Amino acid sequence: MLIGITGTPGTGKTTVSGILSTSFGYRIINLNDLIKEKELHCGVDTKRDCLIADIEHIHDSLIELIDENTKCGETVLVESHMSHYITDTVIVLRASPDILKKRLQTRNYSPEKIEENVEAEALDVILAESVQYCKSVFEVNTTYMRPEEIAEYINHIIKAIKNGKEDDLDGFRPGNIDWSEDFFK
Repeated sequence: MLIGITGTPGTGKTTVSGILSTSFGYRIINLNDLIKEKELHCGVDTKRDCLIADIEHIHDSLIELIDENTKCGETVLVESHMSHYITDTVIVLRASPDILKKRLQTRNYSPEKIEENVEAEALDVILAESVQYCKSVFEVNTTYMRPEEIAEYINHIIKAIKNGKEDDLDGFRPGNIDWSEDFFK
């Protein structure tokens, strides 16, 4: 089973994925590392200071990697702010724009990059794209939770999916988190 862990930069994807790997034994593929390792990009966006991902080649490389190295029935988590373009099932990590801004400032992002990401979170950009591209979408509010708690919630979601109990996950369905009122004051 292939599940994406996605969200705006700063919502906790990488930290939580590390916990999901060490505490729960999930295999994690960091899509951004894969893009760099296998040069699965078609240039650099100098304005945004990032690589331009080649989604078609990423998908093919990811499938090849999974086919070669995955045991039958194993759950593989693809961690990236782009994983919703690759997987059919995705868990979107969310954080309030105010908290997200503080997290991104600690990373020394440029003011423009911070504003772009905060605005994307406030406008549900990754959630909307996930709903558009994926069959199953869940969201987790990471704003005031410790990474270990977030990992517990994600593990709960994954177990419910694997056991065919997605109906028990209504509290994680898209639409439960809305930052628009706070952002547009």
